[in-house]
Amino acid sequence: MLGPPLSPRRTPEGLRLESFPPPDRWDDWVEFDPKAWPRRVPRRYQLIPTICFNCEAACGLLAYVDKETFEVKKLDGNPAHPGSRGRNCAKGPATLNQVTDAERILYPLRRVGRRGEGKWVRVTWDEVLDDIAGRMRELFKAGRYTEVIYHVGRPGHDGYMERVLQSWGVDGHNSHTNVCSAAARAGYAFWMGYDRPSPDHANARVILLLSSHLETGHYFNPHAQRIMEGKERGAKLIVMDTRLSNTAAKADYWLAPRPGSEAAILLAIANHLIRSGRYDREFVRRWVNWDEYLRAEHPEDPLTFEAFEGRLRQLYKDFTFEFAERESGVEAGLIREVAEVVADCDGRLSTHIWRNAAAGNLGGWMVARCLFFLNVLTGSIGRPGGVSANAWDKWVPRPFKVPPPQLVWNELLWPREYPLAFFEMSFLLPHFLKEGRGRVSVYFFRVYNPVWTNPDGLTWVEALQDEEKFGLVVGLTPTWSETAWFADYVLPMGHATERHDLMSQETQAGAWVGFRQPVRRVALARAGRPVSFTYEANPGEVWEEDEFWVELSWRIDPDGSLGIRQYYESPYRPGEKITIDEYYRWIFENSIPGLPEAAAREGLTPLEFMRKYGAFLIRQGPNPEFLTKPSAEELATAEVDPETKIVYTRTPPKPGPNIVPRPAFPADEAGRRPVGVEVDGEIYAGFPTPSRKLEFYSTTLRDWGWPEYAVPTYIRSHVHPENLGPDEFVLLPNFRLPTLIHTRSANAKWLVEISHRNPLWINPEDARRLEIQTGDLVRVHTEIGYFVLRAWVTDGIRPGVVGCSHHIGRWRLDPEVGTNRIASALVELRPEGPGRWRLRQRDGVRPFKSADPDTERLWWEDAGVNQNLIFPVQPDPISGQHCWHQRVRLEKAGPEDRYGDIFVDTNRSMEVYRRWLGLTRPARGGWRRPYWLLRPYRPAPEAYRLPDGP
Repeated sequence: MLGPPLSPRRTPEGLRLESFPPPDRWDDWVEFDPKAWPRRVPRRYQLIPTICFNCEAACGLLAYVDKETFEVKKLDGNPAHPGSRGRNCAKGPATLNQVTDAERILYPLRRVGRRGEGKWVRVTWDEVLDDIAGRMRELFKAGRYTEVIYHVGRPGHDGYMERVLQSWGVDGHNSHTNVCSAAARAGYAFWMGYDRPSPDHANARVILLLSSHLETGHYFNPHAQRIMEGKERGAKLIVMDTRLSNTAAKADYWLAPRPGSEAAILLAIANHLIRSGRYDREFVRRWVNWDEYLRAEHPEDPLTFEAFEGRLRQLYKDFTFEFAERESGVEAGLIREVAEVVADCDGRLSTHIWRNAAAGNLGGWMVARCLFFLNVLTGSIGRPGGVSANAWDKWVPRPFKVPPPQLVWNELLWPREYPLAFFEMSFLLPHFLKEGRGRVSVYFFRVYNPVWTNPDGLTWVEALQDEEKFGLVVGLTPTWSETAWFADYVLPMGHATERHDLMSQETQAGAWVGFRQPVRRVALARAGRPVSFTYEANPGEVWEEDEFWVELSWRIDPDGSLGIRQYYESPYRPGEKITIDEYYRWIFENSIPGLPEAAAREGLTPLEFMRKYGAFLIRQGPNPEFLTKPSAEELATAEVDPETKIVYTRTPPKPGPNIVPRPAFPADEAGRRPVGVEVDGEIYAGFPTPSRKLEFYSTTLRDWGWPEYAVPTYIRSHVHPENLGPDEFVLLPNFRLPTLIHTRSANAKWLVEISHRNPLWINPEDARRLEIQTGDLVRVHTEIGYFVLRAWVTDGIRPGVVGCSHHIGRWRLDPEVGTNRIASALVELRPEGPGRWRLRQRDGVRPFKSADPDTERLWWEDAGVNQNLIFPVQPDPISGQHCWHQRVRLEKAGPEDRYGDIFVDTNRSMEVYRRWLGLTRPARGGWRRPYWLLRPYRPAPEAYRLPDGP
């Protein structure tokens, strides 16, 4: 007997279909085979937890592994995961499509012929490793540590590559942050040191979101759950987004401002709180550096909080509701109503911003700074229903034997012109190489596609084709991409069910760690068929980065003479190479508080516990670290500065088990370092800023050349109406769809079937004036070219603004090989003279034969248009963020235009790059960057000094 009597709504185990399988049955779970219906044929599975790899939320998945074939048959939510709680968006189950993708790369490939010619030969992993390791070994022996660069999109793991890169001694980490979140990070960091918020939406009284990006993109599922929980408990949802997003459709208040004017609205709300006295006066008095502001800007005033309040009223008196209406186009009455809702939040204001407003505009980082100003004024920081720092709710376990900081500084990634950038100026790399600033001898790109994702992608193509600029190009990717076409090695890396990673994200008030694992490898080991490397359990020879980097590093330094090998020796077997089980065993035994005890209660080792459940909850609820005390050892040598009240200690810091990136302060000449601040006679840890408080007044911005922005204010965007011509529109090109995953969507057939086109959103008022109807072809002109796509006339976007979603518009140059055929158009890319490129679609999506019968059932033809190719780089001079919003001119397509046509002038794009470069105010005072300001993989303090400085 399999269980109670069967019914259509019960499994063979007797559970109702809406129930989660209980963990005690995960090792042997029975369900009916749906393909055998109406016969009831039971199938036995192992349910093995892992983590979704399709966005940054790191939601939990349960892989249903067939106990006979060891194949993954489906993916569902993991109810033991604290962030996602068993619920997943469409991207999680669609992982199965990526695993079974008929066009995926299954074996390592090496280029033959010219780079970009599209000719490949299969090679072995040993050939790959020996070649790359040999090249890198010679570079390191010659001291050429700045010529190795690792470029990552969504990391999908926490802490691993920091260890690898610093073990090599390189300053080579390059991320996509400056085309994504740099502006928002900067806005938060100048306030509190930490660069990301952790909102407690579920317990908020008011939820204020700027742009929909996060709630329909990165943390879509965990945040969406908690936003709706908050609304069910009575919270008011306010969404500020020029476009009617999914989140805005659920809002109590939707404000659709002119792009870039959001700060004017936020400061009008702040002014209302200040002038009405409806702000948390005690919180501001205790935790804002108002005294530093008065000493620096108004030394004639008495050093009292009352004097600061007077200055505060004076500073923001002109930010009226009427002023905000003139700037934003949003009615003053609506802004006033929203301000009243915020004023009534009772310290439970949950806010968030990530892209759109922050990433779209010149000065977009100030929008984030003004948003957080409302959290400061309402005292909703570190409280239930408010906002915390991400580091308080994120836990990155420290691995064994952490390498020291690198001693070099890579100016290709951290140029002198951008000393305050968050983070590497990644999208300018080909522009720097064109200017002769350096050379990249070994370039790794991992799960990233700069040719397609970054602005000005054809400048990337030009640079990648020049082997004097890029020596060896190595793509580590789970699928084909436009950039992989120009690589020398294309190396297949695993999806969510095929790799090890640790992830912890600030999805709620609490801290958790999730464990991604290769489920077939785990199932084989449980069946008594263990493998040595993950690629032996995966399809073909698909590997995982964790083991790849161990093997590569071991071969770079086979005898230990470079000092690299020591970081890859087992902590349990001295002198021998570490295994992947040993790496995670050490972390789970030593770096996650409470895990060893929880595992012991079930009679498991910590590694067995994580392999069984896939996640561990460390803490629930807010954890305001700024209210904690320095350690007893630090207090034993503490001294308090009588003016600033900063607490200094001579006690050296002790490394803890958590390595979440945090601001750092080196010891001064007397051997002192700041560890806290005295507030009303009590010593607290405070915030990791120069003042140890929330910095309304940023001495960093003042001292590094931007005194006019030292306090929250309003910066008019490059797309402000005064900067537009009479016939120009603002193009919003950086909103996401919740069903897609940047470039990783192209091999998920279920997702592509849902979302495969990106029309131009245009308001009916503008459409009538231009005589454009839905479906008409429109030519969209930017500063460096144009693209042609279809219009969609909708009231979901305000007049004067048009929109086009990114991460659609994939293309390939070969009929058979390249970006997945279910999601890409076959194109011709041809030069029309130096720096002039034309791309034309030769064919759209068509059915084709493959191992997957569904590829013969493709019913859609549209693959969208890759608009990023036509965008010049527009780096914000402070945050370094590429400012995505474009000034564009529209016209109905002519008879010679075809859907998907693209023309780009990269000579013109270099001119635009130099114009924006001219807005910068380079590093000064002999230092490259403020040491306290966050930087991934921070080098040693001496690397911060400019070589020609004092």
